[in-house]
Order: sequence, then C-alpha cells, then structure tokens
Amino acid sequence: MNFPFLKQNKKVRIVLTGGGSGGHTFPLIAVSREIKKISEAKNIPIEIIYIGPDDFVVPYVLKEGIMVKKILTGKFRRSFSLENFFDFFRVIAGIIQTFFYLFTIMPDLIFSKGGYGSLPIMVWGIIFFIPAYIHESDAVPGLVNHFFGRFCKKIFISFEYSKRFFPSKKTILTGNPVRENLLNYKIDKLSVKKSLGLSEERTLITFIGGSQGASNINDLVLDILPKIIDKAEIIHQTGEKNYQIVVNEADIVFREIIGSEEGKKYYHPFAFLREEEALNIFSLRNVYLISDLIVARAGSGLIFEIALSGKPAILIPLPWATRDHQRINAYEYAKNGAAIVVEEKNLSPNIFNDLLNRVINDKEKLDSMSKAALNFALPNATKEIAENLMQSFFVN
Repeated sequence: MNFPFLKQNKKVRIVLTGGGSGGHTFPLIAVSREIKKISEAKNIPIEIIYIGPDDFVVPYVLKEGIMVKKILTGKFRRSFSLENFFDFFRVIAGIIQTFFYLFTIMPDLIFSKGGYGSLPIMVWGIIFFIPAYIHESDAVPGLVNHFFGRFCKKIFISFEYSKRFFPSKKTILTGNPVRENLLNYKIDKLSVKKSLGLSEERTLITFIGGSQGASNINDLVLDILPKIIDKAEIIHQTGEKNYQIVVNEADIVFREIIGSEEGKKYYHPFAFLREEEALNIFSLRNVYLISDLIVARAGSGLIFEIALSGKPAILIPLPWATRDHQRINAYEYAKNGAAIVVEEKNLSPNIFNDLLNRVINDKEKLDSMSKAALNFALPNATKEIAENLMQSFFVN
C-alpha cells in the first residue's frame, strides 16, 4: 500500500484495547510494532495508548513503550457466581474511567481485540464516533466482538469460519497477528539444542497450556512422564501459578514412581516461555523452532504460532471455552491434516501415551503435518492489519 500524505498534519493517536488473556494482548503488540514501522518509514508522528484491565500482560505492553491506562473490568459468566454481582459494579466503574480517558485522548481510531476488557472502550468509541476496527482471533467470535462488529469500519478475522458472524462487505480474512521475532528466524536446530543442553537424538515434545497454563494438561504430563521420559525429551510450560506445584509433583514422580532421577535431565518445566533474542536460552521462539511435536490448547494465538513455525501439533481444546470456540478452532485447523484433535472428555494417560508414541514414531506423518501447518499459516496478517489501520489517515 502507498500512503502519499497525511490527511491532517498532526500526531496520529491510536488506542489499542482487549483484555483477559495473552491471546488478546500479544497480537496487539504485534500490530503496534508494525504500525511503528510504517510511521517511522513515512515520518508520521504517532502515539499509541493501551486501555485495558490491570492483568498479567500489562508489563509486556509497557515494555513496548506504549502508554497504558488501566481500567476496572468484569467478566461475563454464564453460571451463577457472586463475582457476577461485584463485576457488574466493576464494569460500571470501568465505563466511567474510560469516558475520561477517551474524552481526554480523543484518538483517531480504536483497534480492539475483543474480550471483556474492551467493552467500555467500544461503548464510548461508538458514542464519540471514533472509527473502530476489530480483530477476531477465534473461529467463533466472542460476545463483545460479535456485538460491536456491526458498528466497526473493518473486521479482521483469522478463520474462514468466522465470516458467517459478521457483515461480509467489511470482513477481511487476514489470519492472526504474530510477533515478528517469532517468525522470519532461521536457526540450526542441532546447534540450538546443544547450546540448551538438550539431547540431539531424542524427539522433543513441547506442552503449552496457554499463556496462563492449564491444570489438566499439567496433570496429563505428570501422569505420562513414567512412560514417555525414557524415549523423548519434554519441555513443559506450566503457567505461573502452577509452576511450583508441578515441579514438586514431578520430583515425587521421578523419585517414587520412576524410582530414579536420571530422567530429570530430559524434563524441563517452565512457568512461562518468554520472547528472548539469545540462542542459548529457553525462549518461546527457540522452543517452537526446535520442537518435533507441540501439544497445546487451541487458542487462536497458539494455533497460528504453531502453524507459522511449521510444527506438527496435538490440540486439546479447553472444554469450557466461551461459545466452545477452542473446539471449533481446533477442528478448523485440523481439517487439512496439520493437527490431531483430542477432546478432554476422551483423554486418559494410557490413550494419550499411545497416541504420542504412534505420532513421534511416524516420520512420514510428522512431515505431512508440518507441511499442512505451513500451508494453513497466513504470515502477512500483522502487516495487512497495520496497513489497513494506517490507510485511514491517508488520501491518494
């Protein structure tokens, strides 16, 4: 796209919003980086502000040099809970906070990833006639995106399946934004394994339960450790709150069930795999690229990172995900053979261990899954979204 000149000779202000999970916020970070590239290339003054809940992703946003305005928010629970009562008042308070923030900032556009954290911003965005754009990561949109899509200028989606939920004329299939430093990155797999002290011969299986971990997947890993640790190496993202529990239970497994701690050198638990540049650390980027198989939940962010890294996957959808979106994500992704879907209700340690053994011992299957993953990936999502957002500030 060409951007000949700015409509108004002023600083462009963009508000980013979303909230509730890394799956909402990390794509915002990816798009903000691309927006900054465009603004620097065209010498356009720009200010990016994030408005959202005060949760675990805020430090990652601040690290990008983005101004953060924290608001109170509440979740929409479909089951009875006393928290619904308190969250009602948190939402009201967040709407009041957001009024003052948006009235003061008065941005040129809002880019929302949805989630409960974006509701107050979208409400005032409509009232103030601020142009709004949304991106829906999942095959089935969340309630906030589904409702506000009709008021937005453009709707970006990750899955073809999502088109049925939004007005067709303003819906664009882009894929899911992924941070660039997780892509466009070539490594020598064996060299990185060696620098990390990993076995060069063993199959490397990585378990990722999402940005906050998954207790049931953690339990599954611990259950199958005695059966798999003699033939494979395991990287296990446990989630911050579960990390110490998992480490303690793994010690018991090795000491009392396996009867030897020799295999502990092939088991690597981490609270959270972060972005890093160095080759000699367990970063998310390195782990994606050196893994032979990834076992994960089926959030859209994870699926697209796995696809873009070209890795075979076994997906275990979160069974109570809102509107069953993870199950539909998983099956939409698995249609072309990139992944195997195992629903949690059908999961048992013995069945899962048998499945792992069949997959890791079938090189032809792994190769075909890897090719299918790359065929599914849409690597230009971040750039396409950023260019669409910036285009609104230019005329031909």
